[in-house]
This record gives sequence, structure tokens and C-alpha cells, in this order.
Amino acid sequence: MSDEIVTPTPSPSPSAPPVPTGPPPKVTNRGRTAVPIASSNSDTTDVPEFEPFGAPGPRGFPPLTEFLDIWDVNMIKRPDEINRKQHHTVLYNSDNLIVRRGQEFQIKITFNRPYKPAEDKFALEFAIGSSPQFSKGTYIPVFPTSERQSTWTGRIINTNENMVTMGITPLASCIVGKYNMYVAVMTPFGIRRTRRDSSRDLYILFNPWVADDAVFLDDERERDECVMTEMGIIYHGAHGDIAERDWNYGQFNYGVLDACLYIMDRSDMPITNRGDPIKVTRKASAMMNSRDDEGVLVGNWSGDYTYGVAPTSWTGSTEILTTYASSKMPVAYAQCWVYAAVFNTFLRCLGIPSRVVTNYYSAHDNDGNLRTDIILDDTGRIDRNRTKDSIWNYHCWNECFMTRPDLPPGFGGWQVVDATPQETSDGMYRCGPASVQAIKHGHTCYPFDAAFVFAEVNSDVVFYSRSRDGTLELVKVNPTHVGRLVLTKTPGDVSRRDITDQYKFPEGSTEERTTLEKAEEYGCKREKSNLPEADVDLVLPTLEVSVGDDFELNMEFINRSDERRVVDAYISGSVVYYTGVTSSEFMLRSPRVTIGPNKSVKELVVVESKSYMKHLVEQANLHFIATGKIKETGQIVTAMKVVPLHNPKLTVTVSEGGKVSEEMTVTVEFKNPFSFDLEGVYIRMEGPGILMPKFKYYSLIPAGSSLTWTEFFTPHRAGSTRMIAILDCPALRQVQGQASLTIEP
Repeated sequence: MSDEIVTPTPSPSPSAPPVPTGPPPKVTNRGRTAVPIASSNSDTTDVPEFEPFGAPGPRGFPPLTEFLDIWDVNMIKRPDEINRKQHHTVLYNSDNLIVRRGQEFQIKITFNRPYKPAEDKFALEFAIGSSPQFSKGTYIPVFPTSERQSTWTGRIINTNENMVTMGITPLASCIVGKYNMYVAVMTPFGIRRTRRDSSRDLYILFNPWVADDAVFLDDERERDECVMTEMGIIYHGAHGDIAERDWNYGQFNYGVLDACLYIMDRSDMPITNRGDPIKVTRKASAMMNSRDDEGVLVGNWSGDYTYGVAPTSWTGSTEILTTYASSKMPVAYAQCWVYAAVFNTFLRCLGIPSRVVTNYYSAHDNDGNLRTDIILDDTGRIDRNRTKDSIWNYHCWNECFMTRPDLPPGFGGWQVVDATPQETSDGMYRCGPASVQAIKHGHTCYPFDAAFVFAEVNSDVVFYSRSRDGTLELVKVNPTHVGRLVLTKTPGDVSRRDITDQYKFPEGSTEERTTLEKAEEYGCKREKSNLPEADVDLVLPTLEVSVGDDFELNMEFINRSDERRVVDAYISGSVVYYTGVTSSEFMLRSPRVTIGPNKSVKELVVVESKSYMKHLVEQANLHFIATGKIKETGQIVTAMKVVPLHNPKLTVTVSEGGKVSEEMTVTVEFKNPFSFDLEGVYIRMEGPGILMPKFKYYSLIPAGSSLTWTEFFTPHRAGSTRMIAILDCPALRQVQGQASLTIEP
């Protein structure tokens, strides 16, 4: 026996829980629901080829040769056949049948003998998701006889010997997604079915052509633009100097429809909710950004895009969506127009009418006070350290068209949805759908997020003067700067369309005052101080300036009084991101201006390129704020102007005589006009129906040198289209070019 003393290990306190190690266990539905909630369109259930009515006899079931048997099923799915043509799905690049809900489509079934309605009983079965149930609308049998019908109606259109042509009309509110289809024949011993065959899967989409569908749009020109048009124009730049960006939505390209369905699967959206456009658009608004749900796009406004593609470099949505679906990882990087463009592809692909909208001078108001505050010091100069609010030069969001049965009558139609992650809504980064009519009339309490969008187009710019003891005095309110202009593309044309009047009544009108009062009733606070108007006006000119140019800024001071006025002015020039956030100040002048009674004086400020070029950030915006304190009255005058610097252009040339299936060439040319080299240059190019996205990388383009890139392509579709190209590098963003062409059959 050993003399060694063994110290007993102290047992853990009975009250102390064990410390978990490793990842937390995945919570299941066990004990909560009989089966998991179906939330994946890609999941399917194995349906038996023979489903007996009872137990077989001692010798099993007899041969079923005397009963009706299925030899072939023709989905009539080719683009040149009746289903695709009638359902406006000819352009989808898919091997499966694609139809729209609420409208009849046809299927041909070949039996082993002629069909006898009096004796034979068969049905078409449509199933979606992992646990199809009739009560949930995920399993739908469709019968050929009028005596027996389900939620989807069926009829026999034609019988020709052994072949039966059957017409099926899905419910106009049915689930949107990918269905499995089976043909089932009833025998006295059980139901015999066709085996699972992926070539018989079909996609059912929203239908804006049918009045019973919630997305019905009764305007052919608008519908053609907002559902069928692949090439869009997104507006950017600044109010007074509007720029255009071509974008290939590519909603019909191969893989895009499956990617859109994968996005809903990835969000764990219940299959049963996917027939409601309100729920689909709200869920997708969250899934387009990766902030809280590993969604499609990673936002980045920093200027450092080392680990992804610069937002300014994308030319279309196809590459983004197919990359997300294949990698199952968020795609880097995006800013507001990329979010809006990819969301637009998602909506159009599923059949929801949609368009990209640009709001110039868009307020990011996160506390609902309808104010953007600018702080001046006691001399009238802007205090950049204390001015925290910013006004985006422009902001892009989407509008989609649908009824709103959850709102009072009159608030259906166009709805705002915004995928750019700005503020959380119900705990997630998303926005909308918010009724445009509700925004216009100040009903900011209506779901979803109407108050946030209302602030983006209606905020006041409020100037405060901060004294040395820290107190703030209100000195000026500008109620017209924010939401100056709301634009979208004109249907069927390449021109722009002003839709500001759909968001707000004319400034100063009785209706506008009523709207603002209504919004205040729902909790929106605004500045209502009635300040005396200054008798001196300060005006900054609208300028068109190219990157690298010297230019002159003419400030005009206009004295509307009968006395002389002396103004101590400050003019500040800053390089800003398009979000209004200042990168660096490159200029400050402080002239004293004397103006005679009822006269005007121009103060000339020369801006040299060497002062701003080294500070430039992407999209190259210069922001000038001029302020002045009138010596005689103590009043403050202000003016703001954004000057977007224009980039050089790409030259895109396409060979002549384009025909379907005949090879063509496209050539992109660019000359570096600057005195410095361009490094890390990407050129991207694509065109609807003619060229899938391609890119080329150039490590260096020396100063003054040129490049030429020629690519071969083969058009696969007739009609008018455009080839678009973008050059992008850290020193020079979004250099664009495009060529229009017509492809003959």
C-alpha cells in the first residue's frame, strides 16, 4: 500500500452550468413543428411512382397493363412555341418552361392508348418545396374535367389519338418559384405517376399582364420598360450637371433566374410567402446587402477596393448575381446605384415592374427631425468639425409597382424599395416598400419606412451660428435644397423623365404646407422659425469642368436694399464623396465684398487643378460652400454648389452588318490624357443579347499613351441593343463608352 497522498479533484458546484465549447448547436424544429417550415425552393420531395390504395394481396399487385399509362410529356417549352410567346418569356435563357401566373399554359401528354374521359382519371400535380401540402398552396393537383377542379383550373384543349393537350391556369396569387410537375393516373389499385424529371420542372413568375395579379400594370409602354427592357440608364452627377451611367440589367441571362430564387432561399423566406410581392420585395431589400444576413453585395465607400471590384467598375448585374449564387458568398463591392441596379434585375426577372430612381440632394436623416444641420462659427465660416450631417449629391433607389391591400385605397401603385444599407427597419438593413402616394401626402405612418423616404426628399437645410460659449443661434433655413430633382428613365426612350411631382407638391404651395403638417402629426419634426430674409443674395454659378482643368468660380453678391452693404465672405472648396462626406478641404478664401444699393458685385475665385488633383476621390466631386455675414445687419447669407468633374471617354466601335449567329468584333480605345501614369486599370464590357460580361486588366497605362482592346462576339438575338464599356482604376473612376447597334435575324 502506497504512502502517497492523493488530493481529490474538487467536484464542480451543482449550481454552475457546464461551459460550452465549440460552435453552438443548430436549433431544429424538433418538438415545435411536425415538419420543418419549407424555406428552400431547391429542396424537393421524392414522390412515389406508384402509391397503392391498400396493402397488396399475397401475390402482390396485378399487372397494370390494362390501365392508362403515360408514354411522354411535352412541356411545350421552346422559345418559339406557344407557351413562351403568350407568357412574354421568350427572352429567358433557360432550358425549362417559364410561365406567368393567372394565365393559361399548355402541356401535351401522350398515353399508351386514346384517352377515354368516362373511364380514365388522371391529373397533373405541381409541387414546390420540401413538404408539399394542398392547404399551403405548395401541392396543387389539376384535373381535366370541369366537375372536379382545384385552385388552379384545368381543361382539355385538344385530343388527337393518344395525345391530349391540356390547359392549366395557375391562381393569380400562387407562389412564385420553381415547381416540379408530375402526371398521375388513377387505377383501382393506386396512383401511378411519372418519375421525377428535372426537364419537366417549370418556373412560375409574377404576371403584370393579368388584372388579377397584385403586380398588374395597365400601361403597355411602362410595362415593356419596367419588365422587359434589359438595358437601363442610371442618373448620377449633381443637380445642374446630370450624368448618365449605362447598365445591363440582364434579367433574361442564363443563371439569373436561378440566382434570384437562391436569394430567397438564402434568406430562409418561407415558400408560402413567395406569392406576395410586398413580402418578396421587403425580404429582397434586406438580402441585396450583406450587413446582417450575408446578402448579395458588400457596401464600400472608402475608396479602397483591394479585395474586390470597385463599385464604379461594374457594367451590369449578371456577373454579380451568378457569382453570388455559385460562391454563396457576398460579392464585393457596391454603392447605392449598384444596389439599385441589381435589385432592379431581381424584380424584373421575377416579373415585378420596377425602375431605378435617382434623388438629387438626398438627405440622410436618421433621427426623423427633417433637418440637416450646418454649423458656422461666429465669423460666418463653416465649422467642419461640428458639422456632422451630410447631404448625398444623389441617391439611387428602386420603385416597384403593386397593389397595397394592407393600406387604405389609393396607396397602391409605385412603391419605394431601397437596398442600400443606411438605417435598420424592424432590426434589419432594409427599406420599403413605401407607397409613393403616402410619401407625397405626408402619411409617414404607413408601412414600410415612409418616414425615412419622406425625410430624404423633404428635409430642410438649417444653418446655425455657434458663439464662443457654445450656444447655437439659428441664422438661416433653406427648405428647397433637399429633394431638388427626382429622375428615372423615360419608357421606350433614352431620355430622362422628371418624376419629382410624384414625390412632392410644388415648393410653397398650399398642398405642400398641408403635407408637411400631416407629417408633423405623425411625429416628423421640422424647423418652423420664421427668420427675416436677408437683403443680400449670394449666387454660385453652374460649371462644367473636366478632371485636370483650371477654372474660375464667379460668386455674385446681389444687394436688394437701398443702402450699401459690406459682406465678410468665406468660400470653402472641398473634395467630397458623392455621399456629401468631406474628404479634404483644398481651398479657403475670405474676401470682403462691398455692394452699392440695388447693385450686384462679382467676386472671382481662380481654382487651379494642382490644388485639388492630389486630393481627388472617386467620382471627383468638388463641393463649394460660400457663406457671408452682412456687417450692417448681422444676417448670414449662404450658397452651396457641387461641381462634378467630367472624365475622359472611352471610344467603343462595333463592326458593321450585324446578324444573328455571325461573328462580329468590338474595339475599345482609350488615350491617357494626363501627365501621370494610370496603374491597376480594369476595362469591363458587355451587351444584352450579344456579349456576356468580359474584362481585361492593364497594370500600367503611361501618361499620353493609348490602348486598344478588340473582342470577338456572336449575337444570339435580333433587335436593337447597346455595347457598353467602363474603364476603372484607383486614380480615375468610371470612364465610360457605348455603341448602339441593330442585329438582323
